[in-house]
Amino acid sequence: MTTTAPETTGHAVPGENPAHRSAAEIGRTDAGPRALPPLGLTRAVPLPDVEERTLDSGLRVLAAHRPGVPMVELRLRVPFADDAPEHAAVSELLSSTLLAGTASRDRVGIDDELAAVGASLGVSVDPERLQIGGSGLADGLPDLLAVLADVLTSATHPDTEVARERDRLVERISVARAQPRTIAREALQRKRFGDHPISREMPAGEDVAIVTADQVRALQAASLVPRGSILTLVGDIDTAMAIGQVEKALAGWTSDAAARELSPPPAPPAADLQLVHRPGSVQSQLRLSAPALRRHDPRYAAFQLANLVFGGYFSSRLMENIREDKGYTYGAHSGIEFIPGGAVLGVETDVASDVTAAALLETRYELGRLTAVPPTEAEVEAARSYAVGSLLISLDNQGGMASMLSALAADGLGIEWLRGHPARLEAVTPEQVAEVALEFFAPTAFTGVVVGDADVIGPGVRALGGITGP
Repeated sequence: MTTTAPETTGHAVPGENPAHRSAAEIGRTDAGPRALPPLGLTRAVPLPDVEERTLDSGLRVLAAHRPGVPMVELRLRVPFADDAPEHAAVSELLSSTLLAGTASRDRVGIDDELAAVGASLGVSVDPERLQIGGSGLADGLPDLLAVLADVLTSATHPDTEVARERDRLVERISVARAQPRTIAREALQRKRFGDHPISREMPAGEDVAIVTADQVRALQAASLVPRGSILTLVGDIDTAMAIGQVEKALAGWTSDAAARELSPPPAPPAADLQLVHRPGSVQSQLRLSAPALRRHDPRYAAFQLANLVFGGYFSSRLMENIREDKGYTYGAHSGIEFIPGGAVLGVETDVASDVTAAALLETRYELGRLTAVPPTEAEVEAARSYAVGSLLISLDNQGGMASMLSALAADGLGIEWLRGHPARLEAVTPEQVAEVALEFFAPTAFTGVVVGDADVIGPGVRALGGITGP
């Protein structure tokens, strides 16, 4: 029996199979590109039950059994707000030196003891919370908790360590403050939240330079407390046993005071964009913001899909316009940021100075188009598939699950919200997406900043209207 190889549009290469076709050739026919096959059913990720207990100290402990690898992920969230002007500087140094030594362990001893059980710990702080996160071998959880307890109850913040970290932090702040993204972020926070403490994400270098070790130790004693804090454990653990280990290890971490929650900031008011002058800049940063919906709102799933259609992923309208079609930027993005008592929508892109006005025009155009030309069924289906798939992927490991449970618990939600969210996304109709788009994505609902060389970009952006500043 004789067979004939299919024809190809490529050229045969000596020594190669003449029937070989490239991926581009396989993907096309004489009539054009081949149709993509339909997406298969989304694989469900089984979500574990979460055991919860509030200890006598006021610490809320969540534990979830998630086998697969013999590890455990730990997230400790401590509300850490304060209205004092120096709080941001002192808290940054506290987080930098919390693992620098205790009454019984120096920095090397802490590192060695954690390494012995394959564990690590890290500390971060922002205006809302101080978080200690880490992981380790599941059977080493008691050792990990012993180090954590020692740090929480007897961190010494040695004078020499505070001085060294103070100098490093001042230098890092100086470098960061010269970066356009930092300038844009700080300007945006002030524009939408004013003087509220949430806008103090980075302290001033001069404030850090005068912080003393005594101030750091005093802040730990006053504010690093268990009442109101949340400890989340996810891994190959017996949940009841793990909570018992937490209760035993952290028995000495007590305080009559409660951790201080950050007060809800005001919703960003609709207002003109502010032009922020950055002399000599060859790029501009566009940052727009408007109120958004919290996870609690029954319209949140529709809002999430509207955001994805607009600018929340690579196939969004905004990306297709100003990146793929116009070539103004490498990337443009919109996203939902959760804040105490609410949420905000952010839109951001960085562009060359000579196309700043054009990029701003197209961004406003796409916001208006989302309200006037509602997403099609195909756009909603694509966004839905992405939303469900990315959620399940983010939960398909112990670390992602621990971070999500910690964030949800702080927002008054739990594992049941996660279990139900894919179904809520599946139930959203294009009409519901159009409704939230009309309410929340209108260009007139936004405020924000444009950072760049005002002498270069000023005439163009001012001509568009809705701009204040130099």
